[in-house]
Parts: sequence; C-alpha cells; structure tokens
Amino acid sequence: MTDIETSIGQFDADARNVPVIFTSGTVVHRRDVNACFDSEGRYDIAATAARVADVARGVAIKISLGVIVNPPPAPEPQPEI
Repeated sequence: MTDIETSIGQFDADARNVPVIFTSGTVVHRRDVNACFDSEGRYDIAATAARVADVARGVAIKISLGVIVNPPPAPEPQPEI
C-alpha cells in the first residue's frame, strides 16, 4: 500500500467536519471528513484523528490504484487576436 501523510485542518462546528489534505508522493487529495463527538456532544479530537486515519487507508488504496490522481494542469490562456 502507498504511504500517505495527512494534515487535519480546523474543526468546522457548523459543518461538523474537518478539512483534510492527504498526500502520497506527488498526489495531493483534499476532502472533508466528518468529525467525531464524545457522549456529551463535544468535538473529540482523538476520535476524529482515528477516523481520518481510517479514511486515509482508503485514500491510499485509491491512489495506488490510480482512482485518485492530481487534476491535469489548467490550460494556458491563449492570447486574444
């Protein structure tokens, strides 16, 4: 399986998720991951990090299979004639 690094952003209380950047080699994949909460309804940082690790395993598999790739570069603007 592909090695993958994760960077978890700031918790969004309204959306109830965290933005995550998954990086494997030159492939960078960004997505939001649902946050976890404790029994009193408070944001649980450790449980959310564990959930992100679970998602990262799936992302790593998809990267290794070529399902997740970097988007192609934007075309260069053509000069107006």
